[in-house]
Amino acid sequence: MNRQLLLLTICQGLFFTNNVTFVAVNGLVGLAIAPYGWMATLPLTAYVGGAALASQLVARHQRAYGRQRCFRNGLLVAIGSAGICALAAMTRNFWLLLAGTLVAGYYSANASLYRFAAIELVDGKHKEQAISWVLAGGIMGGVIGPNLASVTRDALPVAFAGAYVALMGVALVSLWVMSRIHFPPLPGGIGAARAGRSVRELARQPTFVVAIVGAALGYGVMNLLMAATPIAMQQCTHPFSAVALVLETHVLAMFVPSFFTGHLIRRFGVLRVMSAGVVLNLACVLFALSGQEVMHFVGALMVLGVGWNFLYIGGTTLFTQSYRAEEKTQAQAAMDTTVAATMALTSFSSGALVTTGGWQWMNLASMVPMAIAAGAIVWLARERSRAENAPA
Repeated sequence: MNRQLLLLTICQGLFFTNNVTFVAVNGLVGLAIAPYGWMATLPLTAYVGGAALASQLVARHQRAYGRQRCFRNGLLVAIGSAGICALAAMTRNFWLLLAGTLVAGYYSANASLYRFAAIELVDGKHKEQAISWVLAGGIMGGVIGPNLASVTRDALPVAFAGAYVALMGVALVSLWVMSRIHFPPLPGGIGAARAGRSVRELARQPTFVVAIVGAALGYGVMNLLMAATPIAMQQCTHPFSAVALVLETHVLAMFVPSFFTGHLIRRFGVLRVMSAGVVLNLACVLFALSGQEVMHFVGALMVLGVGWNFLYIGGTTLFTQSYRAEEKTQAQAAMDTTVAATMALTSFSSGALVTTGGWQWMNLASMVPMAIAAGAIVWLARERSRAENAPA
């Protein structure tokens, strides 16, 4: 840990404050003003869909303007988009809310690169710990986000409009912190043309494919269940204070393991850590199916959070083995586009599933992508074993 990495960790925490607040309020605001109930999670879908659409644009902006300027532009977008969402909530305009969350996707696409930028702030042999430390900043989001949503719920005449206004302040603080971080120049310098292998060539590597599959499906399943949790708990007549508690516990479970995930990867290997993440996701389903009291939601979302941590940090670490320095912007954009697109699909699906099939069917459905992730990890392990045992 150094000063620059610490500042970036704070920015990551403020980013997840934005994300957790969005998860806590967007589904409920959407449920209140959407034309149909199944459209409740569309604002979350627009947010992550906007990130998917913006990922390639962000990659070009990173090459054109450098890390810091692009990150700062993302925070300016965060301020403006939160203002649009506040106005949408005040006027009960569902389509304006979708527009605001869609624009916010540009900020999300930028901030998702903080974990890769962290590697550039430390010695190369500490990249696992750098990724873990920056993602540990999400603990801040886990504590601040749900409580921010709860405290500001009735700050303005319309429920949760105050939460969006508060997010404008969160982004402003992050903008000030970001201005004090100095990133090393990208390979080739600012304005350099894209270099190295194409994404199609990179995708011929098993490591590249499995890293993306693990990170994307791990994030997708986590997002599927987390996005539906406020609605599912409301259907079970649990108060919003209980929703805030469950989300806070979940996000802490997502990021507290980051303090040791990097060490686990170095000791046991990245594929074993990712495999543990799959097992924990399956355990989450078993816990969720055991009941619908607050304690069941807390337990299921806690296990889900740790499973996400192992899959996402493991997938990110594995991914760094699949590209060269000059290929980082296009490679990272490919991964984040896939992750965000998966999240967009699961955000939309969560609203439809929880309002039609219910919480239990949604949990059962999440076992399918986890089976795919498990198969991909086993396949890569066999490929590596075959390569190691092949005659020289």
